[in-house]
Amino acid sequence: MANLKEIRNRITSVSSTMQITSAMKMVSAAKLKKAQDAITAMRPYAEKLTEILQSLSASMEGEIGGAYTTQREVKKVLIVAITSNRGLCGAFNTNVIKQTKVLVESYRGKQVDVFAIGKKGNDVLRKTCTIVDNKSEVFDHLSFDNVAAISDLLAAKFIAGDYDKIEIVYNQFKNAATQIVQTEQFLPLAPVVGAAANASDYIFEPSKEEIVMTLIPKSLKTQLYKSIRDSFASEHGARMTAMHKATDNATELRNQLKLTYNKARQAAITNEILEIVGGAEALKG
Repeated sequence: MANLKEIRNRITSVSSTMQITSAMKMVSAAKLKKAQDAITAMRPYAEKLTEILQSLSASMEGEIGGAYTTQREVKKVLIVAITSNRGLCGAFNTNVIKQTKVLVESYRGKQVDVFAIGKKGNDVLRKTCTIVDNKSEVFDHLSFDNVAAISDLLAAKFIAGDYDKIEIVYNQFKNAATQIVQTEQFLPLAPVVGAAANASDYIFEPSKEEIVMTLIPKSLKTQLYKSIRDSFASEHGARMTAMHKATDNATELRNQLKLTYNKARQAAITNEILEIVGGAEALKG
C-alpha cells in the first residue's frame, strides 16, 4: 500500500484537475449558448436561400449555373476538413479526421488534397495527407466576411480547374451531447431534381439567369459559413460533455483515494498502538 504522503499528493493533484475541468465545462457551457443561438438563427435563412435557388433553377431550361455546375471527370479532389484549434473535446476532432481519411481512401488513384480549417485537423492530417492550405485563424474572428473569403478561394480553385470536386467534412450540431459527422458536396453544384413550381406566376427583375448567378456565390458562402458555425457549436458541446465526464471521473477517483488514505492512516495508527502495547508488555516481562 502506498504511503500516506504519496496518497495525499495524488488527492491534491486530482482535486486540482477537477477544478480545471469544472471551470472548462462552465466556460464551454457559456460559449455553447451563443454558438447554438447563432446556428439556430442561421439555419432557416440557409434553407430558404437553397429553396429559392432550387425553385429558380427548376423553372429554367437548359444548363444553368455556369462554371459552378460544370461536371468534369473527377481526377483531382479537394476535401475541406473542419476541426477545432483546441483539444479536450472528446472524439470531436477524431471523428472528422477519421472520416477525412476514409474519404481520401475512397478516391484512391486520384489526386486528393486537404484544405484544413482548424489546427487539430491540420496537425494530424499533414502526416498522411497533402495539406494545400490551413485557415485556422478563421476561428479567432468568426464572421461571415472571413468565411466568405475562404468560399471565394475554394470557388476560384474549382473554376480554374485546379480541382474537379470539392467536399466538406464537419460535425453538425444536434445537441450538446450529440454531433453528427457530415460530408457535403461543395462544388460542383448538384443538379436540381424537380419541376418548376408555378414559375409563370412571378415576374423576375432582373432575369432569372442573373438572379441565379447572383444567388449561387451567396449560397456557397452561406453553406460554408453554416458548416463552420455548426462545427463551432459542436466543439463547445463536445468539450462541455467531455469536461463534465472528466469532472465526474475525477470526483470518483478523489473519493476512492480518500478512502484508501483513511484505510492506510488507520493501519498506521493500529501498527503504532501495537508497537506501544508490545513495548509495554516487554517491559512487564
